[in-house]
Amino acid sequence: MLILIATALLSQTALNLIRPVTTYKLISFGSGAFTVGVVTAAYAILPLFTAMMLGRVSSRIRRIRFLMVAGVALLAAGGIGINFSPNALTVALSSAVLGLGHLMFTIGGQSSIARFFPDSDLDKGFGWFTAAYAAGQFIGPLIGGMVLGSGTDALSAERVADISLSLWIAAGCSLLAVPFLLPSWQPKISKTASQTRPPKSKASIPSVLRIKGMASHMFASMTLLAMLDILTAFLPLVAEKHGVTPEDVGVLLAIRGFASVISRLFIPKLSAHFERNHLLVTSLWASGVAIALAPVFIDSLWAAGVALLVGGFFLGLGQPMTMTMISTSVPAVDRGAALAVRLMGNRVGQVALPIISSTVAAGLGPAGAIWFCCALLCLSGAEKSLRR
Repeated sequence: MLILIATALLSQTALNLIRPVTTYKLISFGSGAFTVGVVTAAYAILPLFTAMMLGRVSSRIRRIRFLMVAGVALLAAGGIGINFSPNALTVALSSAVLGLGHLMFTIGGQSSIARFFPDSDLDKGFGWFTAAYAAGQFIGPLIGGMVLGSGTDALSAERVADISLSLWIAAGCSLLAVPFLLPSWQPKISKTASQTRPPKSKASIPSVLRIKGMASHMFASMTLLAMLDILTAFLPLVAEKHGVTPEDVGVLLAIRGFASVISRLFIPKLSAHFERNHLLVTSLWASGVAIALAPVFIDSLWAAGVALLVGGFFLGLGQPMTMTMISTSVPAVDRGAALAVRLMGNRVGQVALPIISSTVAAGLGPAGAIWFCCALLCLSGAEKSLRR
């Protein structure tokens, strides 16, 4: 668990340093909201077509850590590619590599928990693992904001140099995870068990989706993750429009990540006292309403910070809940495949929703993209409330 936490922290710090900086890279090219939306969608293109295959691999492979090593290497490669990109098209291609790396690492980590943790400890395992993700979402934007500083000239040579430095730092941070993953730290299993190949999962996308409540869980998971992407990509655009510095944007995104860390550390206690479904519904409604207020109060940083603090706390509860609910809905042999279907659904949302959001943003401005995703969170909360 400690190795999973350490490597998740490093990889997600790198990822969440790269992604807001990518928006500033696009701004330096003169790109607008639609281009930002398309590049954000490109991040999920490769994962969309490989999630199921990689999920089946994770169910069969004995040394899951090698899948995670490949993931952090691709994260570094994606960051370096964005750094050297001369235009928005090559930024999009590098973002696709970045997304594949994130998928490989995530499937490896989630499958490790699903394989080695008893059912009673799944909330704890997923909670701590995703808390490390949230910590990376706190540290990454903070580093990016500190490096980019308080300048507001998007086209200055100093801004371009700071963007490059940020991306190099992110690539190095990602590669720091490799020494943790190369040794074998996975729990020991008996000699008889080690000589027996894990049973092959026969789960398919339709068979997983036919399970009662699965489509509902996946819609909730998709909207929660898309909210993170759209907030990370479009908040810098909202800030640029209102003259808010990259440093302040980094602080706001860090507040959101910090709040999610706190909520995920409390998941074991909360899940012991409340039903998972109740926690998930509360997460969807509260995060949707609170985060919608952040663009409204962007000129008043303390008010935007409070909105993201509340929204981030409840947003952090949702993802681990969906992981556990999906994992416990299928037999143990199919858990890797089911989690992969969840990730594939997430990637469908990460491809479609940024493009749809950027279209909304064309009429309402960059804030419209964030409001659109907040509406989807509330819609998912309403669907789950009616399902009960």
